[in-house]
Amino acid sequence: MWKERIVETERGSFEVFEAGKGEPLAVTHLYSEFNRRGNSMATPFTDFYHVYLINLRGAGRSVKALAAEEYSMDETLKDLEALRTALDYEKWTFAGHSTGGMLALKYAIHYSASLTKIIAGGAAASKDYGDDENSIYCRKNPHYNRIVEIMELLNDPETTSKVRQEISYEWALMSYRSEEKLKESMKKPNSGKTIGPRLEYFSKNEYPTYDIREQLKDINLPTFIYSGKYDAQCPLRFSEEIAELIPQAKVTVFKESNHNPFSEEESKFLEFVKETLSVNSVE
Repeated sequence: MWKERIVETERGSFEVFEAGKGEPLAVTHLYSEFNRRGNSMATPFTDFYHVYLINLRGAGRSVKALAAEEYSMDETLKDLEALRTALDYEKWTFAGHSTGGMLALKYAIHYSASLTKIIAGGAAASKDYGDDENSIYCRKNPHYNRIVEIMELLNDPETTSKVRQEISYEWALMSYRSEEKLKESMKKPNSGKTIGPRLEYFSKNEYPTYDIREQLKDINLPTFIYSGKYDAQCPLRFSEEIAELIPQAKVTVFKESNHNPFSEEESKFLEFVKETLSVNSVE
C-alpha cells in the first residue's frame, strides 16, 4: 500500500505517495494525477527502491499553479529539485514514462548533479514522433482525429466522470497490443488521471518546439531507456535514437509490448528494473 504525505518545500507543498525500500527513486508523469492506489509503471520499482510517486503542481493536493507557465518542464524541474532538497537527498534516481520520460531526459540535461541515474520509457527527444505515421499523434494516423477529440474532452471541465472513464479507456486501448492485456491491467491497483490544463500546456506550448537531441550528447549519467516494439505513441525508433545520443545509455526493447511494457510484459519489466540497480553515477 502506498503511504500518502504532504511535503513542504520552498516552492510550495507537494503530495507524494511512498512505497518500497532501498535507494531513493522519484517517479512522475508530466500531466497525471496519482492517488493511494499507486501507479502500474511505478509499482515494479518498489521491489528494489524507495519510491516517491509525485503529484506535480496542479495535481491532487499539490500546490496550485498561479500561471499556466508553471506547468512547463523547466518549472516542473525546479519543483522536483525543491522536493528533493526538502526530502534531504543529495541525489536520487528519476524514472518517467512517456512525457514523464521526456521530463527525465530534461532533468538529466539541467540537473545531472542531483541524479544517480535516469530511467525513461516510451519517450522521444523531439517532436518528430508526432510526424511518424506509426504514432497515433500523427495527422496521417487513422486514430489522430479521435485523439484530438479525446484531449479536448479531457480538458473540458464540463466532461462528466463517466465520459472521462470511457474516453480514457479508448485512448489506453490504442496503446496496448490487445484489449485482453488492457483489461488484465485494470484489475490491478493503478492511478494516473489526466490533468487537462497540464496536458493542454504541453500540447500547445512545449510540444511544437520540443527538440533536445543535441543536448542529450552531453548527458554524463547512467541512462536506462526502454520501449515496446509496437509502441503506438512514441514508436521504438525514437527510444533507439535517445540511446544512440546519450553516451552511457542502454536501451531495452520489450518485444511483445505496445506503449505499456510494465503491464504487457510484467515479469520481463521487473527483470529490467532489477538491472537498473547495477549502476549509479560516478563522482
